[in-house]
Amino acid sequence: MKIADKHVVEFNYTLTDNDGNVIDTSEGRGPLPYIHGMKNIVPGLEKELTGKNVGDKLKVKVTPAEGYGERNDQMVQAVPRDQFGDVDKVEIGMNFQVQDQNGQGLIVTVVELRDDEVVLDGNHPLAGVDLNFDVEIMSIREATEQELSHGHIHEAGESCGDH
Repeated sequence: MKIADKHVVEFNYTLTDNDGNVIDTSEGRGPLPYIHGMKNIVPGLEKELTGKNVGDKLKVKVTPAEGYGERNDQMVQAVPRDQFGDVDKVEIGMNFQVQDQNGQGLIVTVVELRDDEVVLDGNHPLAGVDLNFDVEIMSIREATEQELSHGHIHEAGESCGDH
């Protein structure tokens, strides 16, 4: 069976940046499962996995355009510190959920602290980064109707509570 839309795929991977630094890996956690064609993984990787078989090993370079996007400097903004009144101590690296101008939830990261301001970055941490995947396909099967309707994997006998 070749990887195609509506298939559950499990793969082992190591993700590195262009300097060879490991960003993420499935090592020690087991293969990552996803439903192909449901936009559960970055588009560039999903495109390269199409048509592959169990046991295939490949190296995939995903550009920012097909990964987490280019960095957008307009997503970095300074806001008054008093907007964090209920937070005891704001620190660099902390994440907060805010609403964008369209009312959509957005995760922002504190990247700088100033006297009266906190600088927040709404870019994905991997925006603007080339993603280098080292992948091995471990299994392929057809997704169940329930998995397709829910948009995610159900382990054997598992239910997510959606009906």
